[in-house]
Amino acid sequence: MATVELRFSAQPEHVRTARLVAAAVARRAGVDEAVLDEVRLAVGEACSRAVGLHRGNGVTTPIRVVLTEEEKTFSIEVGDEVPGAGVAAADAAGVPGARSEAPAEDFDDADGEDEMGLAVIRGLVDDVEVSAGEFGGTIRMSWPVSSADVLS
Repeated sequence: MATVELRFSAQPEHVRTARLVAAAVARRAGVDEAVLDEVRLAVGEACSRAVGLHRGNGVTTPIRVVLTEEEKTFSIEVGDEVPGAGVAAADAAGVPGARSEAPAEDFDDADGEDEMGLAVIRGLVDDVEVSAGEFGGTIRMSWPVSSADVLS
């Protein structure tokens, strides 16, 4: 199992870098070429959401992106450190894995952008888990990888 971890300050200009890294690692892991645009878009949405939550709530810690290559799947986790963020939006969007007991009223939703971002991610990725708790939230997305060796 190969893992790449990326941390970046909550600045919108760093989202593009995260998208490029995710696409490169996904390609190397064997994710189908036709799906790479979806990987880029989903990572961009998840990272933009995390940046917005950090900036809107005065959190200065870095955004965390973990890219993991396993035998049959490639997964990406995007983590923020805003307590309870996105739980109400995740429940409203019907995203499995949301933890409804976290205090959603403790963060600024930025006029529904959080809810829209989660809906976009859910539309792009079949396997999505959203969780939030007292130490922050995580969006975990995964894609199947081809069994053939992509790099010859």
